Formats: sequence, structure tokens, C-alpha cells
Amino acid sequence: MDYIVNTPCGVLQGCPGKQAGTAAYKGIRYATAGRWEYPKQVTHWEGTYNATRYGNCAYQPRAFYNEEDVPEKAFYFNEFRRGETYTYSEDCLFLNIFAPDTAKEGDRLPVLVYIHGGGFNGGCGHEKHFDEPVWPAKGIIGVTLNYRLGPLGFACLPELKQEAGKTGNYGLYDQHTAIRWVKDNIASFGGDPDAITIMGQSAGAMSVQQHCLSPLSQGLFSKAVMSSGGGVSKMMSAAEPDRNYAFWKAVMERCGCADLAAFRTVSPEQLYAVWQSCKKEIKGGGRAISPVLDGELIAGTGVGILEARAHMQIPYMCGSTSEDIMPPMIYAMGKNWCAVQEKPSYAWFFDRRLPGDDNGAWHSSDLWYWFGTLDNCWRPMEDKDRELSEQMVSYLCNFVRTGNPNKGGELPTWIASDKHQQRVLRLGEKPTHMGKASMVKLAYTMVTNKAVGE
Repeated sequence: MDYIVNTPCGVLQGCPGKQAGTAAYKGIRYATAGRWEYPKQVTHWEGTYNATRYGNCAYQPRAFYNEEDVPEKAFYFNEFRRGETYTYSEDCLFLNIFAPDTAKEGDRLPVLVYIHGGGFNGGCGHEKHFDEPVWPAKGIIGVTLNYRLGPLGFACLPELKQEAGKTGNYGLYDQHTAIRWVKDNIASFGGDPDAITIMGQSAGAMSVQQHCLSPLSQGLFSKAVMSSGGGVSKMMSAAEPDRNYAFWKAVMERCGCADLAAFRTVSPEQLYAVWQSCKKEIKGGGRAISPVLDGELIAGTGVGILEARAHMQIPYMCGSTSEDIMPPMIYAMGKNWCAVQEKPSYAWFFDRRLPGDDNGAWHSSDLWYWFGTLDNCWRPMEDKDRELSEQMVSYLCNFVRTGNPNKGGELPTWIASDKHQQRVLRLGEKPTHMGKASMVKLAYTMVTNKAVGE
């Protein structure tokens, strides 16, 4: 086949996927944006778009140093990026589509859009664990994407608010625009624009949560999956952008800029260096890279929106890992979110101790299994891991397809959560079953866990 797709934007050239029977369409530009400008969706291109290579990643701290030489970054570098090469740019608004190579317009296959994590400060949509998910083999079209990060994705300044009517959340608006681009174009790839599920992990899950709370999301997607970051709490609520104004003013001044126009011309290297130093020296600098109440995409606190029942009334899957970041809190948030939904929603707990070291089910470890990309991993995966991944992929794809992860008794029954049913699906060391996690163990893990988060 020729891997050519006629989209509403124009003709697009893809390539064969890694797996037999799949097609990959990489590095598709979904939007454009200047520095600290909100994204404009791409609706047209000239000629045939070359979608055979991944696009640029967003600038992030590791763009400016050799990650292999930084001991505190060694764990996740070895896990997800060793041996890979990434290009970084402010021109980074690209997405990737993976589909069955027989998919064609009119097939109306379900779609799963994945938003990567990384603390709103790192990552991209094509690291090893995301590189060509196995979902197309299950009849699901997969999408991964890049969005702006760090100071380029989340700076807040009064001058920017005066200019655009809001400030902050540039990276979240990138994600929103990517989902909208998918809705407008996915039919050409054989997808169903009315059957889009969004999924994310860590900061990606927090992003998915914000989209599920946002009034801008109505009609964009029909299901959501959140790993290690789903749910709401007063501790993790977005604040007003003016809380961060003083910090970003200090960054601008230390860059030697008298005004916004000059700040927009500062090199990314200088911007990141000054931001990093300010983050260490100025109280509250660590929270300056986070979603804020911009009045449009984020129009209220998560707790308040949930109490008003103003969030997306759709099916959810939420879960976490046994050696997660803040494991008791993350576990409870996801479980409680599922329990109060009107649509059947499903909570999980992953505790597989991955072979190769003694770090257990660390933060992000479940992604190898949900994506089915174990062959991309350095670890000596066992039959148990492959069986678990096959099971998890099946649950996920069933959910994307129908809103219910169960299918005809082929898998251990996953019972939906509610205020009376507090068990979760246990995935990992023991055969898959409904059970509970020990909050005592999770609390102990929180104070002893040596793995860093990303």
C-alpha cells in the first residue's frame, strides 16, 4: 500500500508501522504558535505532507545538557531514552497517528489520544515506551502528541493577560487543540470522531483531569483514562495566575528584559538557565510550572466543579502504582474519582515488580504494559510480563471501544467502582483480581521510596 491519506488539511504521506499490519503517520503539525501565544489549529497545508518522521520535541531542561552525565536523571534516562536521539525546538506542536494499515474512511474505529507526563517540564510523545503502541492490532487508532513545556508552556505575566485576555496554560491549550485536530481529521485515517478517548499519566493524567473539568471539552471526547494523577483534591487545585506574576517578572528582569517584546526574543538557553536559577532562589518558584485558573479552559477548582457536577459525565479508568509518587494520595484520588461518577468507572492498582532491578512498580512503570511496548525495553521481561501486558492492553482497548473494560468473560471481571464498591482491579504480582491496596504499605513507601518521579 502507499500509506497516503487525503485529510481535510491536504494529502499526507505515512509509512509502514513497526508491527505487521500497521501504518504510522508521524510528526503531523496540528497547530502553530509564537512564544506565549495560544495555538492556532492547522487546517491546510500545501502539497503532500511528509509524515514519516517524528517531529521536534518541546524544549525542556535536558535539551541543554547530556542527560547521561547527570546521576539524578540516570534512572529514567536508562529506562526510556538511552540510545535515542531527540531534537528540541519551540516549533514542537506535532502529533503521531498509529492505525491498522487497512483502515480507511468510513471504518469508524475507536481512537485513543495519549498525553505524556513529565511534570509539565519534560517528555515527548515518542519516547521508547510510546514508540508505536500495539493498540492498532486490537482495532484501535492510537495518537501521541507533543505540547509546550516549562517556561514556554506555563509562564504567566500580566502583560500576556492584557494581550490575550488570559495567561498561562499554553501547553494545556496545545493539548486541547491537538484533540480538536484529531476530531476534525481522524475520519480520514479510519477513525470515529465521536469515539475518542483521552489518556495520560502523571502530569498527562493531571492534564486529562483538567480537560474533563473544562467547559471547552464538551463533545470533544467520550471517555478518559488517568494513570498516577487522576482525581481532584484541594491540595492540587489550580490557583489564580497572579500568584505567579512576581516569579515570572523576576525571570524576565534577570534575563535583562525591560518588556514583553524583549522577553520574547531571549534564547531558549538563557530563558531556561535563568528560570532554573530563579526556581532555586525564589520562594514558590517550584509551583510556577503548573496549570492556573485562566477563566476559559480552567474555569474553577476541581473540587468545586465536581461538587457542582459540571465535569464531563463519561466513563473513566483511573489507577496508580505501588511505588508511585505520594502513593497513598494518588491511589485515593483515582479510586475516589471513579467511585462518585454517574457513568460506570473503573479503578486499578498496579504492583508488578519489574524484572531487572529492585525498584518495584515505580512511577511510570505501568506504561510499558498499557502500550504493549515491552520489546522496546532493556529489561529481561518474562512470560508473566507479556501475559500481564496483553491483559492490560485488552482491558484498555475494550474500554476505548465500549466504555467497559470487560468482554465476554475473556478476562477476570473488573467491577465498576461506586460508594459501596471500594475494591480496585489488582494488576501485577498476583493473578489479576479485585482487591484493595494497603494504605499502611503505601504510606511507608512514600517515606522510603528512592525512585525519582518524571
